[in-house]
Amino acid sequence: MEFSSDAVAVLGFVVLFALMLLRVPVGMAMGLVGVTGFGYIVGGGPALKMIGQTTMRVVTDYTFGVIPMFLLMGSVASRTGMSKELFQAANRFVGHLRGGLGIATIAACAGFAAISGSSVATAATFSTVAYPEMRRFGYPKSFATGVIAAGGTLGAMFPPSIVLAVYGLITQQDIGKLFIAGILPGLLAVSMYMVTIAVIGAVKPGWLPSARVATWQERYQAVKEVWAPLLLFVFVIGGLYGGLFTPTEAGGMGAGGAIIISMIRRRLSRADLLASLLQATRTAAAVFTVLIGAMLFGYFLTVTQTPQKVTEFITSLGLSPIGALVLIMLMYLVLGCLMDAMAMVILTVPIIFPAVTALGFDPIWFGVIIVMTVELGLIHPPVGMNVFVIKTVVQDVSFSTIFYGVIPFVITDILRLAILIAFPVIATWLPGRM
Repeated sequence: MEFSSDAVAVLGFVVLFALMLLRVPVGMAMGLVGVTGFGYIVGGGPALKMIGQTTMRVVTDYTFGVIPMFLLMGSVASRTGMSKELFQAANRFVGHLRGGLGIATIAACAGFAAISGSSVATAATFSTVAYPEMRRFGYPKSFATGVIAAGGTLGAMFPPSIVLAVYGLITQQDIGKLFIAGILPGLLAVSMYMVTIAVIGAVKPGWLPSARVATWQERYQAVKEVWAPLLLFVFVIGGLYGGLFTPTEAGGMGAGGAIIISMIRRRLSRADLLASLLQATRTAAAVFTVLIGAMLFGYFLTVTQTPQKVTEFITSLGLSPIGALVLIMLMYLVLGCLMDAMAMVILTVPIIFPAVTALGFDPIWFGVIIVMTVELGLIHPPVGMNVFVIKTVVQDVSFSTIFYGVIPFVITDILRLAILIAFPVIATWLPGRM
């Protein structure tokens, strides 16, 4: 019995989601379905040859080197205490405000996100740095964990965002421009999160305590200690914006810069360096496994012409471009309940991207929109990857407590998405000046 290509494509997606529900790793599931489906349509010989060729191309491609390099930079920064310094500096300036420790956490998360590129790493780090401090001052568990979950999502927006890098690799867009495009939306996110905390403090004045006012000497000392992450960020992003580095070179310079700065400060022992290299290698291996699986699955989608058919379907609905975009965003919000951020981008972008370009949207702007929607998926129920990370680190809170704490920030994220859709220039202005 012969199946049509449409039937094979639908069956492929059903099997893929079934495998993911059975906890098969996403990369393995996509690779297995992709090779099997491709083999059914084209033949077993070409399918087996495709495995070797695709794997070699991914792991030896120069542009893909941007991922392990930025992962190493973030790993070194995390191990050498830069996150704690950022939190203490922010706390010295705003800790005395109502909800000030929450505002300080958001500011420090933004600073750490700018050198780690990972939402999960940011959430895990500040669960150990900021949560004990907020609890010591009497902040409710739900608020403390909600702030950390929301602040962690900034790792997906600020350069060097690993999710933005993967989007650029999949869609063949300029990764440097994508990184720069994330800066203003990232600053908008930070501002809106801080305003959200201020509103919570105003609505529930007895809920959020404030710390003592720090002296100017204490503030000056705290600022002196954050020169390292600030220098690292300016060096990497300034080099990218000024055209001194390609994104891959920026990753290498960032990783090398993080190691040199940490050694100058006597913060990086040989054991720390080895641990950072191992952590970055493990994470990069996981990302590359997903990328290889996604490329194998992509070949399967190509032979079944799924992207073209999805494009035809969306354009035939008769919706305005904004209406079609809202439909796509709703799909991402639903998927956010089922999948982690990286898997969502890698699985869906090859299918959706042709439709988005056919509708006339700027691919750089759409990359930022995708990452913002993915951020929302990191904190909204029932999955919320950042929520799971925080629960793993902080044992004395329940999932329901954390999800209750993130509700105000989910509302803020939806409002921010609407602002960016209404004013695309927020994302496109800086890249347009490169």
